[in-house]
Amino acid sequence: MNNEDTPLERQCQRRLRENHQKVLEELTAAGDAVAEDWDGPSLGEGRKLVEALRGELERRGLLEALTDVLIDLVAATGHRLQAPPVAGPPYVVVASRGPLCRATIDPGRLVVQFELFEPLEDTRHYRRLEAIEPTVALR
Repeated sequence: MNNEDTPLERQCQRRLRENHQKVLEELTAAGDAVAEDWDGPSLGEGRKLVEALRGELERRGLLEALTDVLIDLVAATGHRLQAPPVAGPPYVVVASRGPLCRATIDPGRLVVQFELFEPLEDTRHYRRLEAIEPTVALR
């Protein structure tokens, strides 16, 4: 979180820490499980990382859990979703850095990124981050 965060973004960050610690812990465990299968400190091809992470998130029921997190965060903003989110695009997306949740609300698009991995300098390989640091942005 930085000093430029809006009150809405700060409210969502607080709600995430207060109400969804179990999901954050499970996301961390899922990232660890994917990284354990690597032959070395990094994995080539983001596509392979996405496939492995999606499988682990599905196995743990986290894609569905992330829809519940999204519903709760939107409620924390005082806004409403136009339709119930699903555990897939455009609401929940698995990217090479980790899962991403998105919802369109009245002031803009609420985006929650759960970064578990980061690209190395060559951008074809990724490494597991030490800790999950979710970011919330209103775009």
